[in-house]
Formats: sequence, C-alpha cells, structure tokens
Amino acid sequence: MNKIIQSLMKEIVQIEVSGKNQINGTVIDLGSDIMVLFNGEDFMYIPIKHVHGFRVGRNNEYDIQYPTEFPSIIADENNQELSIIEVLNQAKGNYVELFVTNDKPLHGYIKQIMSNYFEFFSPIYKTMYISMSHLKWLIPYRQNESPYELGDKKLLQTSNDSLASSFETHVENLKDKIVVLNIGSNNSKIGKIKDVQQQIVEIQPARTQSIYINLDHIQTLHQV
Repeated sequence: MNKIIQSLMKEIVQIEVSGKNQINGTVIDLGSDIMVLFNGEDFMYIPIKHVHGFRVGRNNEYDIQYPTEFPSIIADENNQELSIIEVLNQAKGNYVELFVTNDKPLHGYIKQIMSNYFEFFSPIYKTMYISMSHLKWLIPYRQNESPYELGDKKLLQTSNDSLASSFETHVENLKDKIVVLNIGSNNSKIGKIKDVQQQIVEIQPARTQSIYINLDHIQTLHQV
C-alpha cells in the first residue's frame, strides 16, 4: 500500500472525488484499491482511482467525530486488505446508496456481480447495469433502514437473470433493445442499440440520426 495514503489512517481529511465532489471525513480503513471514510453520519467506500487529491484537516476544522460503531463491511478474515470486489460482494443483497453519475445517487441493492459490472435493483429505475469503473462511492444502509421507507422485505428479490461475464458483451446482447444510458447525468441518452463495434455503441434515438458512444463512457444502463 502507498505509504502516503497509509499515513492517513484515523486522520480527518478532505478529498476530491471524480465529478468535482469534495468529501470530508475520517479515514477508517484502507485497502488495495479502496478507502473507507466516515463522514460523521455514514461509512463511505471510495475507490482510490476516483480520488483526485486530498488534504488533512487541522484541529478538526470539519467538525467530524470519530465513529462509535464499526463499519458493516470489513476485510474478510482470509484477506488482509479490502478491495472493491470484496466490498461489492459483502454489500450484495443489502440496501446501499451508490454514486455513479454527476449528482443523482442511486438507492437499492446489488443483485449480481460480474467481472467488470454489476446488476442493481432500484425502486425508481428497476433493474440497472452499472460499470464498476464508474462507481465513485458506496454507502451501506444502516440496519433496519430501507429506501423510501418501503420496508425490509418490499424490494429484495433474487435474480434469475443469466448475464454475460463482461459489460461489453452484455451491451452487445442488448442489440435492438430500447435503453437508457447514464441516467441522471448531463449526457443521458435514450434509444435503441443498433450496433456495437470495437467499443463504439450506435444508438438510434426516437427521431434523429444515430449517435455513437464510446462504451467506456457508459456508466449505467437499463431497459425500458
């Protein structure tokens, strides 16, 4: 682990995350590719690849108290460090808040985890597919807490979907389907997937000419 990042343990920091988001919190844990912050209210699991920079606060200038309880997701006893995959696996089937696009968090639960994406159920958008590389942070819900106060059993359901192992192949399998891409972001797109060729996805909107999107920049996808 990077010694500079390791030196932040138990420090109160301000970090800048992709999307120009600034987060203040106490560094609770560090893993191979993820850091855990307590922001005074929630434990936030933030992939290090999305941390653009950080500064250490002075004299608790951010007024954040150290947590009085342990985070719900911790390193497995067989693993010395947390990882993004480990966090997603432990979060699977439990309510979480995700931040993926510019300013709209997603609430729901993870149903399946594949090689570079995961299936997510939202009570608003229903079944979604989210690229792991675009996950900015994950916040586990507290025990007995549920999205929109729908109750513990209202949303949870097992997935019987057979998914492609990679996000790229999954998108290819949705040819001729109408989808919404990057919900909640400024570059959200709605249309039919006409073709997928070498990372380029051709989308047919309702009336205008086809648009072409780099598959690497698809953050979320769901069918309508």
